[in-house]
Formats: sequence, C-alpha cells, structure tokens
Amino acid sequence: MTHLPHDRYCDEITHQAEQFRALLKAPGADLSATVPTCPDWTLEQLTRHLGGALRWIELMVRTRAQEQVPEERVPLGGGPQERGDLAALDAWFAESAAAVVAALREAGPDAQVWSWAGVFTAGFWARRVTHEITVHRADAALTVGVPYEVAADVAADAIDEWLDIVTFVQRHEPHDAAAELRGGGRSLHLHATDAPGLDAEWVIELAEAGVEWRRGHERATVALRGPLTQVLLAFYRRVPLESGDLEVVGEREVLDFWLERATFG
Repeated sequence: MTHLPHDRYCDEITHQAEQFRALLKAPGADLSATVPTCPDWTLEQLTRHLGGALRWIELMVRTRAQEQVPEERVPLGGGPQERGDLAALDAWFAESAAAVVAALREAGPDAQVWSWAGVFTAGFWARRVTHEITVHRADAALTVGVPYEVAADVAADAIDEWLDIVTFVQRHEPHDAAAELRGGGRSLHLHATDAPGLDAEWVIELAEAGVEWRRGHERATVALRGPLTQVLLAFYRRVPLESGDLEVVGEREVLDFWLERATFG
C-alpha cells in the first residue's frame, strides 16, 4: 500500500500540532478534565504523553538510533515542571512538535532508525507521529467538546497504518490478544460513504494464517459504513458504533470481536 509522501507527513504533523494546541486554549478547556476515551488521563496528562512521545522520537531520529532509547534519557520528556500551567505546557508542546518535524525533514524518509515494527526508517516514524497526533487530537477534541475532522487522505492512511500495525503485532507478539484475530472465514468491510474518489474502502479477512487486508469493495461478514472520519474514530475505538451516521450491517459480533482484540500489543 502506498504511503503519503514524507513531506506530507511532516506538514500534517505541524498542522495537527497547531490544532491540538488550539484545543488546549479553547473556551471551556480544562487541563484537569478527564479524557473520556483515555479515562486514566487528564487533558494535561494526555498532552504530556503526546509531547513526550514527540521528544522521544525526535531524539531517536536525530541521533539515528539503532536501538531503543529509554524514555528516561529524553531531555524534558515528561514536560515542564510546573503543573497546571497552560502557558508552560503549550510552549513545551510547541517546541516538541517543531523539533520532531525538523528532525524528520533533515533525516528524510530513508534514514536508518530503530523502530518496534520491523520498518527501520525515519519514514516509519513520520507516518507514526502523524497518526499518533491525529488520533490523540480526537481525544482532546472529545474532552473539550468541539467537532473533529481530519483530511481524507490522512484519515485513510491512518486506517491503513492501523491495519499494518495489527498485522505486524499478530505475527510477532503471539501471546497478544491480536493473535486471536484469525480463522473461521470471517471478514470485515469498512466503507467510507463520503470519499468515493479516494478508494476509501477496506476488506479485512481473519484468515488461518492471520489478518489479511486490502483496499476494495467486497461482501463481508460485517460492514461498518459511515463518513470517513467517523469510521476512523470507531475503528480506533474513539466513538461507539452507535454514534453519528455510522451503520453496522451483518454480524455485529465479528466487529466487536475485532475491536476488542486489535491492539498495539
């Protein structure tokens, strides 16, 4: 599956970071509010998690790390010392995003860098950062209570990447829940109803050898239909299947089975 261009990922990281920062300063935003999709975190903890991830990746890409760098070695990886200080948190997050984009642009997509998913390039990390921040921006938007949208090409690539990750985890983490996603001739069809020119449909087969997927329109055991952004959020378990304009056709339990087990590991 073709990925987006490296510069497109870098541009989108900058764009998503700006939108994330705007949510922190939106009317009614509260850093102490619980994130409904990540209930163990407040909005401030979500921001620190995301900014820390950006700094960790920046360090690895900039130094061309060939093995995993412990997070405790990342300068200011935990965020500013002050708690509840919006200005300090916002400045730290802005610096984190700018630094990772600069490192990714300087490295280019083919620079060799360690990763946990079998693709050892800076290009892997550009894609991963794009979708990490895109989905966590949804968490922040749901916390603040404002509408959320994402560009169609980014949303579609986020679904592609999620499927790539689940497939990798299933084959390399055999004791993970994702290992159960196989056999029985079951299949899923994701159908974005508002992006016909983008080929925004996916077929996912739970084959005996493991998950197999492709873009396409085919009959499946269960189908999830709706606007692309809503399909993305439901597939990432950010919104319930009953929300918005989503429609489930066929054996709902197969989709529930997938959502319960599709994981990073």
